[in-house]
Amino acid sequence: MRLSRFHVDLPLSLGEHLLPEAQAHYIGRVLRLAEGDRVQLFDGLGQEYLATLLHVGKKALSVRVDEVLPGLPESSLTIHLGQGLSRGERMDWAIQKATELGVAELTPILTQRCEVRLKDERADKRLAHWRQVAISACEQSGRSRVPLIHPPLPLTDWLDQCEAELKLVLHPVAEPLTRHPAPGSLAFLIGPEGGLSEKEVQQARQAGFQPARLGPRVLRTETAPVVALAVAQQLWGDFSQDGH
Repeated sequence: MRLSRFHVDLPLSLGEHLLPEAQAHYIGRVLRLAEGDRVQLFDGLGQEYLATLLHVGKKALSVRVDEVLPGLPESSLTIHLGQGLSRGERMDWAIQKATELGVAELTPILTQRCEVRLKDERADKRLAHWRQVAISACEQSGRSRVPLIHPPLPLTDWLDQCEAELKLVLHPVAEPLTRHPAPGSLAFLIGPEGGLSEKEVQQARQAGFQPARLGPRVLRTETAPVVALAVAQQLWGDFSQDGH
């Protein structure tokens, strides 16, 4: 039987620990787990823990960590996704699926055709929400390391900062993704709903990004990262049989 699995944002070791109030409510009141039930915890940095619930209250929950386990290994291909900022559920979907597909870092990108504008407090709330989307995707998928979700950046700033062995910008008129040699690290740039402008594609090319296409059809902004990451992991990452 598969154990319920939760992310815990605090250092864990063998012995007793008190979990945060929000998790106490979710585990005890929503899932209705009880004292003596076994759970699996992970710290988001690659470590897993088998634990037993000791006390389950309305606002407090304590566990005993019984065993420390190595987490699920990360893909040998390190991927940084620059995802054009899109509206609501589309951005959530992209972050959720990118996490499941093993992305190491994700930066929402502000581009010319973005329909979303975030400022100050609203931006902080969205970033916290996106990070929770990634955590939930790790809990569901069995991934032990939570990807880094960066604050949104203007495209030019991200292009200046982005470092990877192979940098690709998705473009409908380009060489197929499969034509590129295997890299150790990869950066993908994907536009928002309206796509990247030709000027932005040229800026990316000047920053060392090579145009690549996924196939004959134009994909939606939330579909493109799913396909791109799956193809990359199959070609060069941990979807291939030998993991190389």
